[in-house]
Amino acid sequence: MSTTDLHLTAADGYRLTATHFGAPGDQWIVMASATAVPRGFYRRFAEYAQQQGINVITTDYRGIGDSKHGSLRGFEMEYADWSRYDLAAAVDYALARGKVWLVGHSLGGHAIGQLPRPNELQAAYVCGVGAGWHGWMPRPERYRAWALWNVVGPVVTRIYGYQPMSKFGLGEDIPMGAYRDWKKWCHLPHYFFDDPDARAITDRFADVRVPIAAAVSTDDLWAPPRSRDAFFKGYTSTAVDRVDFTPGELKVKQIGHMGYFRAQTGVELWPRILLWLSQHGLAISGGVHNTA
Repeated sequence: MSTTDLHLTAADGYRLTATHFGAPGDQWIVMASATAVPRGFYRRFAEYAQQQGINVITTDYRGIGDSKHGSLRGFEMEYADWSRYDLAAAVDYALARGKVWLVGHSLGGHAIGQLPRPNELQAAYVCGVGAGWHGWMPRPERYRAWALWNVVGPVVTRIYGYQPMSKFGLGEDIPMGAYRDWKKWCHLPHYFFDDPDARAITDRFADVRVPIAAAVSTDDLWAPPRSRDAFFKGYTSTAVDRVDFTPGELKVKQIGHMGYFRAQTGVELWPRILLWLSQHGLAISGGVHNTA
């Protein structure tokens, strides 16, 4: 089995870097990354799916990882560009080569309804997807999130000209435009569904008919179950399987917002993801087995 770096071109001409984890056949999983998370974070999951006979593609969104070209200061983009252009480029690449299932993390669940051709996916399994509003978070995380958006964020973005997420241990730095949109929507209980100026994005969600599983861990402070439920009210035309995990159920001490795609959690979680996808047409070579 091979691993190959690719260069994709988004519909607006932006050049992206991706990685193809190759396998025989025409089944593909597109990994839909979280905000500010480079594609390398998902390598272990991609390798696991590859070992089950599935092609996987991981992608750095614009301004992130190897898809960052120069300084973020003055780099213009909208938060939606990561979904409607960058993730879409990976989905289109895979659709040109076979049947496609999506596995998403956080932003990856927001992105499905923004894809140009979401209903050409076979199914989607997403983890850690919530509405982003601090009011859904447990104390004291809600106060830290409020301070990030309303106190720390405005100050540091004026200084740097972008949001230096890396300085807070929250992933890679993100461009100013993406930060502004994200901040605006995270102030709303139902994210961009509560923003009348985002109708060009949200109206399209009613057309999504692809089956979706939306899993969260009960210790995910940024996307607890009620935050997940608030966001997925926006998918009005498809069945959404809501799955709640506890760390103990997956035999780990902590999952949080990032743990879904860490190897320790993956021993129990990743076979469950592929098993659910297999109920929606994905064929697994030799059956699903754990990562140990």
